[in-house]
Amino acid sequence: MDWLTAENIIAVVTALVGVLVSIAAIWVQWWVPRRRRIGYRVQLDTSIGAGAAASSAMTGPGATVRRGYFDTNQDLTDATIVLLRIENDGGLAIGGDDYTDGGTTGLTVRFAHRDGGTGPGRQMKAIVVTAPDHPGLLTHFDAAWQPTMGVGSIRLPKVPLNRGAHYKLLVLLTGGPTGTPVTVEGTLDDGVVHVNHSTTPDDKAPLFSRVARTVTLTLTLCMIALAVIIVREQTPPPIGCAKGSLTVTGSTAFAPVVRDLAKKYEKDCEGATVSVEAHGSTSGIRRLADEGAKKAKGSPAVVALSDGRKPGGFPELRESMVAVSLYTLVLNDDVPVDNLTLDQIRRIYRGEIKNWGELVPSMDLPILLVSRDANSGTREVFQRRVLGRNEPANSSLDCRTSNDPESPVIRCELDSTEQVLSTVAKLPGAIGYTEVREGTGLKGLHRVAVDGRRPVLDELGESSYPYREIEYAYTWREPGADSLTASFLTYLRWGSGQDIIRAHGHLPCSTPKGLKICGEG
Repeated sequence: MDWLTAENIIAVVTALVGVLVSIAAIWVQWWVPRRRRIGYRVQLDTSIGAGAAASSAMTGPGATVRRGYFDTNQDLTDATIVLLRIENDGGLAIGGDDYTDGGTTGLTVRFAHRDGGTGPGRQMKAIVVTAPDHPGLLTHFDAAWQPTMGVGSIRLPKVPLNRGAHYKLLVLLTGGPTGTPVTVEGTLDDGVVHVNHSTTPDDKAPLFSRVARTVTLTLTLCMIALAVIIVREQTPPPIGCAKGSLTVTGSTAFAPVVRDLAKKYEKDCEGATVSVEAHGSTSGIRRLADEGAKKAKGSPAVVALSDGRKPGGFPELRESMVAVSLYTLVLNDDVPVDNLTLDQIRRIYRGEIKNWGELVPSMDLPILLVSRDANSGTREVFQRRVLGRNEPANSSLDCRTSNDPESPVIRCELDSTEQVLSTVAKLPGAIGYTEVREGTGLKGLHRVAVDGRRPVLDELGESSYPYREIEYAYTWREPGADSLTASFLTYLRWGSGQDIIRAHGHLPCSTPKGLKICGEG
């Protein structure tokens, strides 16, 4: 449960809030309008009786100026007129069966006291139903519908309403002032009856709806919270970091990978120092064994990298497969050859082909073999995978001329891959070997195919290209789980090391394809 930190919990909760708000917005915008809804609103409520103001100078609810019939009829002393609009403002049509109050009543309109008292309030004297846009609705207000006059409520029939359909009630009332509450009551199957509002020409619709504003604000806050977590003053180290000092030795061919990894590990893991001292695979194995033998118990802070498995005689060393490495032969650019057969390579290193003129008739150029010393894993792989035997003995100190008259070849040995490459690049007729990445982009030399096959990382496992090997990491026994040695090995094999290994032209053993090839050995 190492991920269960305060920052991660906040990040997860923030992300969930963002997701839930989005889901809620979709629900509000899609589901709520699709319910059955009847909306109503009072469009007119005014006094017409003699009890109202007789002068326009009078203020207050129901203030009117009356003339003619309304001014002379004594029966209209406290009369008021209410215009009520009833409409389907939902997303579904409403049928007669959707009213669930029972009987023949669909809705009930009530006229209450201003102060909520229990007296009679306003009573209906007359009513007109109109539906100019939907005249078919009036057929439901037939002769059987006879609302009771002189009471403060109106029972309306079960009127089917399509989406947007509406009808209006013009009601003449007595017994109370204007402004008292007018309500419509009723129940719908999976629906509501509610007060709604109209948008007048003077109203300006908002640029964003309330739902859009809420969602935008919430998601913005979520993004700010996540940004604060990600861009914080101190980034916590990766899981498994350890402090101390570690030395990585061994393969010079794999050294560029390890140098980049060491820099990144030191950057990610404060308090760790990783030194790379590459002097060849065999030399690294021997150094690790010497360091381990000196230690009474535990494991020394040393990792040895080897091109291929270690030689015999080191039973205390424990191995880990890291990557599949590709190697290539390289030629000086003065030699116009870009492909050699396996047989030609073996004959060259046996001294049976001594001059490039034997392969390129127009040339007269001695072949110079630029090789690695006996500590080199790259050399060991070349001998085992390509030559099928050991290289001939060293016969030259300067890589140009032979110091051994009896040697069939001119061959020198150098301490590192870098020395091999620089020497091949400057000596006409020279041939050497290197891991693929180190042989890329260098002036004065070029790669050579073997039997027409070239070292291509993506073709590993499919091509029969012979010059390849598994890179191994060795430790003295099993290092402590919380040690820098164990931490760096994990980083190398499973962490950020995979990307760096691949960037250098190697295939990590921890990838699906790498697991298969490394498992085959």
